[in-house]
Amino acid sequence: MSNMNDGLQARLQREFDYLHKHPEISLQEVETTKYIAELLREVGLHPITFEDMTGLYVDIGGGEPKVGFRTDIDALWQEVDGTFQANHSCGHDGHMTMAIGAVLLLKEMDLPGAVRIIFQPAEEKACGAKAMLEKGVIDPLIYLFGTHVRPLVELQDGHHAPALYHGAAKLITGTITGVEAHGARPEQGINAIEVAAALIDALKRIWISPNESASIKMTQIQAGGTSTNIIPGAATFSIDARAQKNATMDRITAGFHKAVEAVSTLYGASIETKVEAHIAAARVDSDAQEIMRQAIIETVGEAHCAPAVVTPGGEDFHFYAYNKPHLKTTMLGLGCGVTPGLHHPQMTFNQEQLPVGAQIITNAIRLAYKRLEGSERA
Repeated sequence: MSNMNDGLQARLQREFDYLHKHPEISLQEVETTKYIAELLREVGLHPITFEDMTGLYVDIGGGEPKVGFRTDIDALWQEVDGTFQANHSCGHDGHMTMAIGAVLLLKEMDLPGAVRIIFQPAEEKACGAKAMLEKGVIDPLIYLFGTHVRPLVELQDGHHAPALYHGAAKLITGTITGVEAHGARPEQGINAIEVAAALIDALKRIWISPNESASIKMTQIQAGGTSTNIIPGAATFSIDARAQKNATMDRITAGFHKAVEAVSTLYGASIETKVEAHIAAARVDSDAQEIMRQAIIETVGEAHCAPAVVTPGGEDFHFYAYNKPHLKTTMLGLGCGVTPGLHHPQMTFNQEQLPVGAQIITNAIRLAYKRLEGSERA
């Protein structure tokens, strides 16, 4: 692998070990933010932090940045060996390590413009990208790259993909308000459980093309108390919706609202709903994908460049292009043998691929600036 030395590989291994052992959940990445900011200052950079949120960003080089790279910094909250705790089982510790590697490599390069490296909080809660957008962090950028470690079932260890086509996801919560009544007189009440059952049935009537991948289903419901002879008048529920494309998600959402209206009218119940999280499907730019493909080939050779990966999971990264359609984005899929799988409490992967990922990202940023220079001359 070009431009990589043993010293940098050892440095990145130390950074990964620290980040892996100090996970913090979404919007609580206080020490992680401090650690990265101090690291950046130690190498002569000037990171920008926020008074009202975690996360940070830093510019490398002079002028206004046109090319950027974003990493996520939060961990999951899950049960590990019988104890609930923060846990890096989605690879964000590895993503941060690659970002740090890219920082160290970029500092030694003579680029025609600044590069913005973004350390984003709260990817797992699907609100970190929105927060960064509101701060204006993305505004000057033309290209924005990201990365994600991939499970072995998607990519072989050492084979890397120039794009990840994640799907869209929505988490919707709701409240049903009916009328309580005596179990002997159900006609005097509005049974919230029956309303929920009707809504579940209505969700099955939301039709989409069989050529499109999508689903919508109720995943939580709570209703009734300890007495079995009372018609329950209230219930809360959660809906999980998935679609491979944003347009399909729009159709599913419209169908859901029609189902809610129809069921509430039929039963005379009130159904209030709220979108708790929205993850946009990938909007991969063909130009950015080609740049990433070239970067992979430059770094590890064409034989190790895999096709783009279509995956049913979601990624907050894609919210950037969803809100700024002019932004040229793609995500590097790092083939590093993730097993047993993402979000498994014992997830592990080949950490030797992290310096490779840092080099690929650095090459992609250099090639993006080369592409911009070419377009300006034209």
